[in-house]
Amino acid sequence: MNTIKNQINQIKDFKNYLVQLGYGKNTVSMVVRCMEDFLEYHRATDTEDFTTSHIHQFYDYLQIRPNKHKQGGLSEQYINHHVYALRVFFNWLEATQGLTENPMSVLRFKHPKGNPRQPLSQEEIKALFENAQSVKETALLHIFYSCGLRRSEAVDLEIKDIHFKTRILYVREGKGAKRRAVPMTERVSKELESYYHQERITQVRVKDAGAFMLGVTGKRMCADAYNKTLKILLERAGLCKEISLHYLRHSIATHLLESGLAIEYVRDFLGHRHLETTQIYAKVHDWQVQKL
Repeated sequence: MNTIKNQINQIKDFKNYLVQLGYGKNTVSMVVRCMEDFLEYHRATDTEDFTTSHIHQFYDYLQIRPNKHKQGGLSEQYINHHVYALRVFFNWLEATQGLTENPMSVLRFKHPKGNPRQPLSQEEIKALFENAQSVKETALLHIFYSCGLRRSEAVDLEIKDIHFKTRILYVREGKGAKRRAVPMTERVSKELESYYHQERITQVRVKDAGAFMLGVTGKRMCADAYNKTLKILLERAGLCKEISLHYLRHSIATHLLESGLAIEYVRDFLGHRHLETTQIYAKVHDWQVQKL
C-alpha cells in the first residue's frame, strides 16, 4: 500500500517539475500519462528497485498491448512516447532524489520510422483558400498556414493575442513555454479581422469570452473541430490526401524558405529553439544550408 502511495506522490512531484521546467501542457499530460502506465504495470515495485529488466518487461508489454481507442496495437510513435517519458522520469529521479543507478541510461530502443510528411504545394494551398465558404474557414487557414500555429496554440488563441492595426499575432505559450510574435501580412490581418467583426462578436451563444475562435456551441474551438473543418476543406478542394493541421504549418515553413527568407527568420516564425529542428522540419535546399 505504501508503495502505491509513494508512486502517486512521485507522479505529483514529477508533474510539478515538468511544469516548472517549461514543458507545454500537452507534453506534460503525455509524459505523466505514460509514466502512470509504467507505474501501474509495476505497482508492487518501489521506484528505487527498478532495473533494466523492469523496463524491458514493460516495453515488451507495449508491443502486444491493444489500442484502447481503435482496433490493433499501439503505434511505434506512441510506444516511443513511453520511452521518452521513462528517460525524463529516471533522469529526474537521478538528479533530485539521488537514484544510485539510472536504468534508462544504459538502454537503447529503436526509433519509430520517420513520417514522410510532404508539404502542400502553393497551388494546393491556393485551392484550400478558394474553397473556403465562410470567413471562419478562411480564418482557420490563416491561423495554421499564414501564421504557422501549432494545433495547441490555435486552441489557446485569445482575442487579446491578435493586434489587427500593428499586424502582430502573439503566441503567449508555445512549445516549451516559449513566447513569440508572429507578423501578419495586410491580407491576413484583414481577413482575421473580418471573422472577428462579422462572426465572432456577433455569435449569440458565447461560453468563452476570451477565445478568438468559437465552435457552434459557443465554447472555445477544440482540436477535433479544427480537424473536421480542415477535412471538409480538403474534400471540397479535391485533395484526397491524409493531411493534418500540422501539414499547413509544415507547408508555410517550406514556402517561406523557397521564397528566399533566411532560415533563422523561419526558425523564429515557427518558434523553434534550434536551427537543426527547422532544417529537419521543412524542406531546405542545399544553397540555404550553405549560407548558415
